[in-house]
Amino acid sequence: MTISTTDSNPNPPLGNSKSPHKDYRPLDPEKLTPMYQHYVMVKEQYPNALLLYRVGDFFECFFQDAVTISQELELVLTSKEGGKEIGRVAMTGVPHHALDRYSRLLVEKGYAVAICDQVEDSAEAAAQGRIVERKITKLLTPGTLTDEGMLPAKRNNFLAAIVIAGNHWGLAYADISTGEFFTTQSQDIANLNLELLRLQPSEILIPTNAPDINSLLRPGEKSEYLVDGLPDCFCYSLRSQTHFSLNEAKPRLLITFNIRSLEGMGCEHLPLAIRAAGGLLQYIEDTQKAHQVPLQPLRTYNQVDFLILDHQTRRNLEITQTVRDGTFYGSLLWAIDRTCTAMGGRALRRWVLEPLLTIKGIEARQNTIQELVENPSLRQDLRQLLRSIYDLERITGRVGSGTANARDLLSLAESLVRLTDLAELAHQGTSPYLKALQKIPPELEQLGKYVIDHLVESPPLHLKDGGVIRDGINTDLDAMRQRLDDDRQWLANLELTERQKTGVSNLKVGYNKTFGYYISLPRSKAELAPKNYVRKQTLTNEERYITPELKERETRILTAQDDLNQLEYEIFTQLRSKVAEKGQEIRSIAKAVAAIDVLAGLAEVAVYQGYCRPEIVEGRAIEITEGRHPVVEQSLAAGLFVPNSTKMGNTEANNYPDLIILTGPNASGKSCYLRQVGLIQLMAQTGSFVPAKSAKLGISDRIFTRVGAVDDLATGQSTFMVEMNETANILNHGTNKSLILLDEIGRGTATFDGLSIAWAVAEYLATEVKGRTIFATHYHELNELASILSNVANYQVTVQELPNEIIFLHQVRPGGADKSYGIEAGRLAGLPSSVIKRAKQVMSQIEKHSKIALGLRKGIKKVNPVKQTEIQGELIEQLDIFGDSESR
Repeated sequence: MTISTTDSNPNPPLGNSKSPHKDYRPLDPEKLTPMYQHYVMVKEQYPNALLLYRVGDFFECFFQDAVTISQELELVLTSKEGGKEIGRVAMTGVPHHALDRYSRLLVEKGYAVAICDQVEDSAEAAAQGRIVERKITKLLTPGTLTDEGMLPAKRNNFLAAIVIAGNHWGLAYADISTGEFFTTQSQDIANLNLELLRLQPSEILIPTNAPDINSLLRPGEKSEYLVDGLPDCFCYSLRSQTHFSLNEAKPRLLITFNIRSLEGMGCEHLPLAIRAAGGLLQYIEDTQKAHQVPLQPLRTYNQVDFLILDHQTRRNLEITQTVRDGTFYGSLLWAIDRTCTAMGGRALRRWVLEPLLTIKGIEARQNTIQELVENPSLRQDLRQLLRSIYDLERITGRVGSGTANARDLLSLAESLVRLTDLAELAHQGTSPYLKALQKIPPELEQLGKYVIDHLVESPPLHLKDGGVIRDGINTDLDAMRQRLDDDRQWLANLELTERQKTGVSNLKVGYNKTFGYYISLPRSKAELAPKNYVRKQTLTNEERYITPELKERETRILTAQDDLNQLEYEIFTQLRSKVAEKGQEIRSIAKAVAAIDVLAGLAEVAVYQGYCRPEIVEGRAIEITEGRHPVVEQSLAAGLFVPNSTKMGNTEANNYPDLIILTGPNASGKSCYLRQVGLIQLMAQTGSFVPAKSAKLGISDRIFTRVGAVDDLATGQSTFMVEMNETANILNHGTNKSLILLDEIGRGTATFDGLSIAWAVAEYLATEVKGRTIFATHYHELNELASILSNVANYQVTVQELPNEIIFLHQVRPGGADKSYGIEAGRLAGLPSSVIKRAKQVMSQIEKHSKIALGLRKGIKKVNPVKQTEIQGELIEQLDIFGDSESR
């Protein structure tokens, strides 16, 4: 966790995750040169941001900022004269054309970056004997980026704000590049952490009066993810509490969205949500300076609106990145993302992190996928057209904020024109998502054609370079271009004309920034210069002249070009404003395009990977026939993955178990089996088809996983303590509608302690929680539970034993295993043969003297189902007979 602080100023400077230094106090400003005095004045307004100050062709940093940037970017630290009494001061600079690249690197490291650019022509300032006027034109922080090159295309860049009062909290978050804006209010700090870890915001705003969050936690509730009560993996910016007061926040929301009440946004009676949203709006206004960010109407949501996936479940199921190295390759998204647009990629990520809870919503998505599976020509035509559509959401955001360039506008216009073709294709379908695409407003196509008619085919990157607007659009512009072309043609012919007039074959016409256009004669031919030539400069080998007519043409050319560029810029900004007026309509259509992109991609995966449409039913049943792991099967050669079936969810209509005790050797596929069941359930509630021959699934309210653990050195928690925290979370929050996947419980402590805990946990899940649970374990003694509890069943991952080796069959079958083959796994891993031999000797002795299994058979009686709930309290007493003192 990195936090920047603010002072007691009622309008504190913007802070970010990293402050370049504290209490910035340079030397006496009066002793500095005028430019440095201005630098210091600007820096004092933004003490918690790195200041990049335009000087000529470079953006320079001075004083401590120069030291910081040189270290962070590995640039050379130099110095520059700061004044007679000051001496030289530290300086580091970056070329102006590389500003975006270096700024992005600094923001990625958690810094705020203030860009102070020149806002007037340096020659004009020099002519008046003063320094160039400079102003802050942009403030970059991790959560307020909008430039395309600084953002991941298929992932949102969320800025979040939180307000905490007692045990309640409000959260607001926005992606200013797409305009999405949401807020919610709830209680229990654990739920806030859950939501932050789901959103993965780039920056989180906290009012300076935020309480000590640790005080809000119940005893023992602090987990490995909490530092000072909040996840320590984010960057935090402390802001003045004034901006988060209800008296300021509510009017700000009403004014921003031009409404009289927040009732329609669903947060009228959620004061903490309002405060968080208002504080976030103020921060956006402070950082975007002259650019107004066009946010979409605020939407209020509830955490229980979708299936809840806690951080561990997202991590263990490797939904967006792998556990081992945090890469996209090998994740669920990698396996199923076939989207053709950046909008679709972001939408798919949201869908898999927010699975649906209603059968109606799921079936609407399934129906669209079904249509696209059964109509391959429609699917392929849609995907081909989608590939030519640009990121409507983010381009519209830049258009609305006035930062879009001509290339952005042209890309948007070309995409709007193609929407008509997309609508015609959508008319071939009948599902709700295809119908949404059939309603493209005709004025959007007209707008697209209007923009295309105005802009050249390949506009320059920078607007003020000119050459943006087509001929024939503006009569004044055409006339100016004609005059400028005539003068340039005269200039081009001047050299030939003067050569003929003077008889000097090596006469040249040139240009110099200092002297402008000139005529050059060799010094040996200087006597041939006509009388109207005025000597301007004498060099070693040549004489340079001007003529009254050349000077007149020069003035006209230089001023005409500036006037021409300015007029083009004005026409372009009018065009951009015209497009911005349709921002809401474009974003609405963009959502429909993104959704159909997701569904067409999922249909593509379903066809080529052989997925089935799962039947979503009321109740708790999970019936998967020949299910497969969506990632592992794509990582193996075709036909190598071994499918397995699953039946769970005890009801009056079936005799399926609620809890499966899964045993089998190491490396036999138990963890893969657990994960594939979780991923199939997740994919089904996303609306996707699933990797199975057939599936019938009830809705899950939560998916829990506990798969592996590591030490958390930061909080001083051992592997076992981390495991116990995760297990406690499952037992305290699981319901009979939850899907619970446990891979080893109790392995991080002594054998008897671990077995006792594993037994008690399994029993509690079967008798109290009654969620659909798969419990993978090497404690074969747990197989005895199936003979005690009617809703428990034993399954094993089978192997084939040969004289000198075992073959993993990766098949899940009824029955419990009585061996783990851990020594064989060690042999396969390359342990020395002497170690393997000794391990077998020790295991033989342990098996000979162990009385655990015997104790279970003798000491635990089968009980009547009515008394099953009493087992939990009696467990410790029953386990006392596991072994005598000698075996202990």
